[in-house]
Amino acid sequence: MVTTIADILPQAARKHGDRVALIIDGRRFSFRQLDALSNRVANGLVASGVQPGDRVSLFGPNSWEWLVSYYGIVKAGAVVNPLSSMLTADEVQYALTDTEASAVIASPDKGELLRRLKAEGGRFSLILWDEGPVAGTTLLREWLDGASSEFVSRPRLPSDLAAICYTSGTTGRPKGAMQSQRAVVGAAVGTALMAARTAEDRVISALPLFHVYGSCVMNAAMMVGSAMIVVPRFNEVVVLSAIAEHRATIMDGVPTAYYYLLAHPDFDKYDLSSLTRCWVGGQTLPAAKSHEFTRRTGCPVHEVWGMTELAGATSANPVYGPNKPGTIGVPYPGNAFRVVDVDDPDKEVPRGGRGELMYRGPLVMMGYYNNPNATAETIRSDGWLHTGDIATMDDDGYATIVDRKKDMILTAGFNVYPAEIERVLCMHPAVALAAVGSVPDEAKGELAKAYVVLKPGAKVSRAALVAHCREHLAAYKTPRGVQFVDSVPLTSSGKMMRRLLKDLDDGSLAIE
Repeated sequence: MVTTIADILPQAARKHGDRVALIIDGRRFSFRQLDALSNRVANGLVASGVQPGDRVSLFGPNSWEWLVSYYGIVKAGAVVNPLSSMLTADEVQYALTDTEASAVIASPDKGELLRRLKAEGGRFSLILWDEGPVAGTTLLREWLDGASSEFVSRPRLPSDLAAICYTSGTTGRPKGAMQSQRAVVGAAVGTALMAARTAEDRVISALPLFHVYGSCVMNAAMMVGSAMIVVPRFNEVVVLSAIAEHRATIMDGVPTAYYYLLAHPDFDKYDLSSLTRCWVGGQTLPAAKSHEFTRRTGCPVHEVWGMTELAGATSANPVYGPNKPGTIGVPYPGNAFRVVDVDDPDKEVPRGGRGELMYRGPLVMMGYYNNPNATAETIRSDGWLHTGDIATMDDDGYATIVDRKKDMILTAGFNVYPAEIERVLCMHPAVALAAVGSVPDEAKGELAKAYVVLKPGAKVSRAALVAHCREHLAAYKTPRGVQFVDSVPLTSSGKMMRRLLKDLDDGSLAIE
């Protein structure tokens, strides 16, 4: 029985052995091979001094090395800290310092950045997937070639901390959501159950493995014995070709992927007849697009929903049950939804009425790492978690997201918080005040746009401000437009009213 993440691969190896578990970059790995490789990583970590409960960061793009490192970290009893491969130096330094990471396993392209951070005072040991010998750096390939392939996972309890995953914070700083072993395993079990995933499935995904949706899908595939076809980076032709070549039965993706696939001129020329069900999450896929995909492929699209604070996907339109495009379905078994008055969370609204969506169950995070105040604001004493989403619920218990209580912007499935961008913009010497809001975008759902008040007599171009943001923020967080204004809407107490920024919008996005 799987009770911790470390149990997943050993059980899969015993049950599925030499069956194909992973296809990536033209290579194939069996469950037995992945289990052995992750054992080598675990042995390397233990030999380097990693203790149970230590935090180990994982920093890099989709690859087989990422996957075996993930499972090696948890087998060693450490807490895994997946970092977005798109983070900048400032963001990486903050996460490593906040978690007090004892080790970082990273792709070679991250080596220069991490060595600089280490030289500036970082206390972590550095392991790179593959690179020439560098003083102070361990090569993962040395562990994979020389460490023992036998390892007994260090014991952990279902209630123990398993992962710290950072989500952008409304205060302008990221927050580390602490996910228990029970929550991560439960999200994977629910994902397998609601999609009826089995060992006969071949799952194709271009989702980043460092994202909670991507790792949730990965854990579900490994758990039930599905073959997982990982696309390192989304590309329409690559995905369509891989579906046809490998006869994929399930596809997981964000709405943007479906937009791009449907818009490709050769979409109907590919043989997609092997697909039996598709999942979409990250933000709402318009029902019209869902119906179009089904009409052109014969495959139903099931919308799912989740949060970093809930360890991944946590509600879905089930395969064995009504599929209602445009809704986020029902909670995974053992968990619960309710919709409450936005000003009084003790008061549920009638079915069909709008209110804040609340979530309770074993998937709820343990709290934010080193941030008790934010934890108290998010999780009530009775266990209900504030999602910040405004939703309705129908008579069948299916929820539909209609708005967001918080000011979060969803760009191609990634969370972007205005306060984080505003914090960086205000670092520029020419900026007196900055407010960030969202503007609609057909392909990515929403884009961030900044409204900037300059200091008297100061001059700076819009392009220079965007370049400034790129130095401190991941690319997906960088505003796609800057508009200079004399003032922004304020409340009587001086707080910015971001929802009224649309009244200032002149329609411009292009950067001069």
